[in-house]
Amino acid sequence: VHPNATKLLKATNKWLKKEKRKPDYNFIYNRYFKHKRSFKRRVNSPFYSLNQNIISKYDPIIKGNSEQIGWDWRLLASLIYQESQFDPDAESWTGAKGLMQMMPAAAEEMGVTNKSDPEEIIKGGTNYLKRMHDRFKSVPDSIQRIKFAMASYNCGYSHVVDAQKLAAVNGLDSTVWDDHVEKMIIALSYPQNFNHEVVKYGYVRGIEPFQYVDEIFKRYEHYQEFID
Repeated sequence: VHPNATKLLKATNKWLKKEKRKPDYNFIYNRYFKHKRSFKRRVNSPFYSLNQNIISKYDPIIKGNSEQIGWDWRLLASLIYQESQFDPDAESWTGAKGLMQMMPAAAEEMGVTNKSDPEEIIKGGTNYLKRMHDRFKSVPDSIQRIKFAMASYNCGYSHVVDAQKLAAVNGLDSTVWDDHVEKMIIALSYPQNFNHEVVKYGYVRGIEPFQYVDEIFKRYEHYQEFID
């Protein structure tokens, strides 16, 4: 920042201060700017402990439930952080609650009666994820299939199917999320696309599921690097 650009400097410092409070900042900083051995000797984040090889206090519950869906537990942990930052009392303006931010209808369908109970909400949320995952059996690549399931968990299965249909009519691969269907989920934010004849469920703020999947996998890469 140029010395005379005081407003820009102030805004940048404000943003950086906010970012430093996030656990992802520690992951990125230590991954790219510090020696790994030094990083492992100096663990200051309250979010996780490399010395104890943990991500959150919910790790045992997450590990147990990840088996039913066949995912790496660290990937499921990354999704849960994305949803609630591991806050069991988290609640969104849409009415989603708990560690996995389940909507009331989905929670009821999965038999979740107390969304503040970590074991109950993680089990229910994982069951719902598995349902989404099972709907994409036609996707041959296992990682792409997971991404479709995640996007469906975020914005709804029907919108993802609409994006697949839109991908097909635009010459893209409807079974590949990366660089194909993810582009079409974003495209569903615009009238010329959500009004297309193949689209059944209309508008969706597609940047949200796009970023959702992207951020979960980026965080997962860091977890893989530092957590066994």
